[in-house]
Amino acid sequence: MIQKELTVENTLGIHARPASSIVQASAKFKSTIVLEKDGIPADAKSIMSVMMLAAASQSKVLVKVTGPDEEDAFAAIEDLFRRKFNEE
Repeated sequence: MIQKELTVENTLGIHARPASSIVQASAKFKSTIVLEKDGIPADAKSIMSVMMLAAASQSKVLVKVTGPDEEDAFAAIEDLFRRKFNEE
């Protein structure tokens, strides 16, 4: 299991477009990917679940990845956060 806290750095936080990017990236992997904010978990493969986190700019999100391709899956999610979901 890979587990790391990431910061939402884009100005608008995780709204529909970034949530969609997370879901699309997550769907490519067999691993289970869970985003957690304030103790509330969200399935990274479900857009409604990700949007329910209401992760504003500068929020801390714990990313947990478990499965056969967990390293690649985590790297893909971390890259989205690092690139500010291609919004800036």
